[in-house]
Amino acid sequence: MKIDIAALLMGLFFSLMWSSAFATGRIIVIDASPLLVLALRFLISGAIAIAIARLRGQSWHLSRPVARSVIIFGLCQNALYLGLNFVALQWVEGSLASVIASSMPLLVAAIGFGMGERLPRLGIAGLLAGFAGVALIMGSRITHGADPTGVTLCVIGATALAFATRLVKSVSAGGNLLMVVGLQMLVGSAILAVAATVLEMPRLNLTPRLIEALSYQIFIPGLTATLLWFTLVRRIGAIRASTFHFLNPFFGVTVAALLLGEKITPTDVAGVIVAMAGILAVQISRQHSI
Repeated sequence: MKIDIAALLMGLFFSLMWSSAFATGRIIVIDASPLLVLALRFLISGAIAIAIARLRGQSWHLSRPVARSVIIFGLCQNALYLGLNFVALQWVEGSLASVIASSMPLLVAAIGFGMGERLPRLGIAGLLAGFAGVALIMGSRITHGADPTGVTLCVIGATALAFATRLVKSVSAGGNLLMVVGLQMLVGSAILAVAATVLEMPRLNLTPRLIEALSYQIFIPGLTATLLWFTLVRRIGAIRASTFHFLNPFFGVTVAALLLGEKITPTDVAGVIVAMAGILAVQISRQHSI
C-alpha cells in the first residue's frame, strides 16, 4: 500500500496549527476583550485572503450553494464556534478548550447516527470511547476548579460547528478557494463586531505578547491552516482528511503545557488516549462505510 507522504505531512501540520490556536487564544484574551479581538483577527485575515485572491484573478461572484456555505460557516465556525471558545478562554485552560473542540468529529457522527444514518459497530464503540475520554478530562478539570460556564460555552461552540459541517457536506469553490475563505472570515468578523458592541466593554492593550499571539493566529491557524485543510480535503477527501482530527487532543494538551505551563495529570493522559482512539475509530468506520 502506497503512503501519500504529502497528505500525511499536510494532515500533521494542520492538526498542530489548529490545536495551537487555543493556547495562543488564551494569551490573547489576557490583553483584549475576546469578541472584539476575534472580529479584528477575522477582518485582517479576510482582507488579506481577498486581496491575494483578487491578485490571482479569483472572483467574488459566487454560485448560490457556495455563497450559502460562506454564510453558514461564517456564522457557525467563525462567530459561534470560535467566538464562544474565545469567551470561554477567559476562564478555562487552553488544553481543556482544545480537547472539547476535538470532539467535533464525534458530534458530527453522533448527529448523523441520531438522524438514522448507519454507523458500523466500530464507529459506535468509537463514539462511546471518544465521548468518555472527553468527559473524563472535563469532569476532572471541573472537579479541580474549571469554570462550568466556560466549559458549557466550549461544548455549545463545538456543537454549532458540527451542525454546520452536517449542513454543508461538500461545496466546490472551483478556482475561488482563497476568495471563499476570505469572505467567510469577513462574515464572521461582521457578526462578532456587532456582538462585541452589544455584549462587551471594549478592551485592547497592545502589549508585545498580544501582538505576537494575534499575528500568529492571523497567519498560522487563520490563513495557513484553513488553506491547508481545504487542500488536504481536495487531495484525499473530507472523510479521510478528518481522520487527522484524532491527533488534536494530543497536540492541544502538549502545546498548552509547553507554551503556558499548564499541568498535565495522569487523568488527562488517560482521557486524551481514550478520546484519540475513539475519534480514530469513528473516522475509520465512516471511511469504510462510504
